[in-house]
Amino acid sequence: MTDTTPTKHIVAIGGAGLSVDDGYRLERYAVGLTNVQRPRICYIGTASFDREEGTQRFYDMANALGCEPSHLALLPPNTADPASILLHQDIIYVGGGNTKNMLALWREWGIDHLVRAAWERGTVLAGVSAGSICWFEEGSTDSIPGPLTALRCLGLLAGSNCPHYHGEAERVPMYTRYVGAGFMKPGYAADDGIGLHFVGTELAHIVSCRPDARAYRVERGDSGAVSTEIMPELLDDNGAPPART
Repeated sequence: MTDTTPTKHIVAIGGAGLSVDDGYRLERYAVGLTNVQRPRICYIGTASFDREEGTQRFYDMANALGCEPSHLALLPPNTADPASILLHQDIIYVGGGNTKNMLALWREWGIDHLVRAAWERGTVLAGVSAGSICWFEEGSTDSIPGPLTALRCLGLLAGSNCPHYHGEAERVPMYTRYVGAGFMKPGYAADDGIGLHFVGTELAHIVSCRPDARAYRVERGDSGAVSTEIMPELLDDNGAPPART
């Protein structure tokens, strides 16, 4: 009997998403997972309060990559029926910003259930910063004024996630301290330019659009956090990694 269960993909980007300077290589990689000639791609910019600037950047990227773009806005809403948009996409891309506010609105509108349903039907989920940590059980966030904090997220992926790892001064000490003390679950940290590609719920590939960017597995050890550096696969201009064997 042929297995018709859709393959589930999540590409969690540590930072520098929608960057024309990087040639949209991480987005090209994510779009390539759809295996569709002109994929339908939807942007959710709730975390940045649906700012027009962010939405336009997304449309510029989608058009450059030959996609069929749309967006879901909640501030103010652009539809009374989010399911009619989200459940008909090949890829959903979530922008960065305030993750706590984003998740609160998602739960109120049922977007949390809709993105899970789309993922289970084979829609590729991707996103940067807030659009990275949201897929995990926990993430490190600057959503609340003051020091970085831990935030409960959607839990599609086990463990925790920390974006902007060496891009913001507080990220490394906060994440290693919290994981080392058991305040956060073990997980993955990603520099700007890193994409963590999960197939199903397992990390399958780590890709990068920047040669100096790295990923890290951070776990709790006997005397604090233990960090293991992971070299990524460097993407070419078309968003393709080196040939895999």
